[in-house]
Amino acid sequence: MLSFILRRIAAGVALLFVISLLSYTLLSIPHIDVGRQLLGHGAAQDLVDAKNAALGLDRPALVQYLDWLGAAVRGDFGTSWFTSENVLRAIANRLPVTLSLMIGVTLVTAVLSFLLGVWAGVRRGAVDRFVQVFAVLGYALPGFLVTLVIVLVFAVRLNWFPAIGYMGPSQSFTGWLSTVTLPVISLSIGSIAGVAQQVRGSVIDVMRQDYVRTLRARGLPPWRIVFVHVVRNASAPALAVLGMQFVGLLGGAVLVEQIFGLPGVGSMTVTYTTRGDVPIIMALVMFTVIGVILINLVVDILIGWLNPKARIA
Repeated sequence: MLSFILRRIAAGVALLFVISLLSYTLLSIPHIDVGRQLLGHGAAQDLVDAKNAALGLDRPALVQYLDWLGAAVRGDFGTSWFTSENVLRAIANRLPVTLSLMIGVTLVTAVLSFLLGVWAGVRRGAVDRFVQVFAVLGYALPGFLVTLVIVLVFAVRLNWFPAIGYMGPSQSFTGWLSTVTLPVISLSIGSIAGVAQQVRGSVIDVMRQDYVRTLRARGLPPWRIVFVHVVRNASAPALAVLGMQFVGLLGGAVLVEQIFGLPGVGSMTVTYTTRGDVPIIMALVMFTVIGVILINLVVDILIGWLNPKARIA
């Protein structure tokens, strides 16, 4: 297992380097006169040149990248070009909002999708048909349309939850819960649909195995067969799908935070990308990639524990 984890970590580090190089290269292609944007169009050219030099933008792109990489390895991502705010501090201020959504969606998706998928795979019938229809709708309907319908129904018409805004748990736990409920529901629908369908299919396949019939012949209670033997063997494919769904949630958070007016990393990404604030953008890209690598590592470890054959793949 240790060599399995070390291989995944080494691959993750290599991926980080490649993505950082590609990202910096792409951000360097469109030449943006940052000094002119900061000082205004009426500023003298010598002042603009001095500002660009102070930011290190007068050097070749490769030199800029190597300087950035050396500082990033030490944990220094610099300061924002436009706000002069420390990059790590700016992200840390917004990260709790996005983490609230990600953790909430992951928990809701894991619990509901496994319950629905196992129930549909074991019982079939009405629940099975519901899961299949729900999966089709969850995949087919655009995320922004589902989000807008949820806002219109639960926030505008029923007035059960606020349509926009965010309140931290330190201010009011109930207020925080009310502000993240609709965003979590919006992000969870598609994830639940995909994972529940995968769990259902895996449970049906496992239930057809010879060892399950043997366990039934030995007189084991149905609940023990399902939750002790079937669920474990059916969980590996579902965990892989759950990990991929989490990666997709990072993109969905950008849309949801914009619609609900949440001051998270998603809305921050839109704001600073439109400005062309490279230090912020590079840090966001790196932390996103690190998050994806860690999630995939955890999923790989769990799958390797559930299915030892996967460790040598």
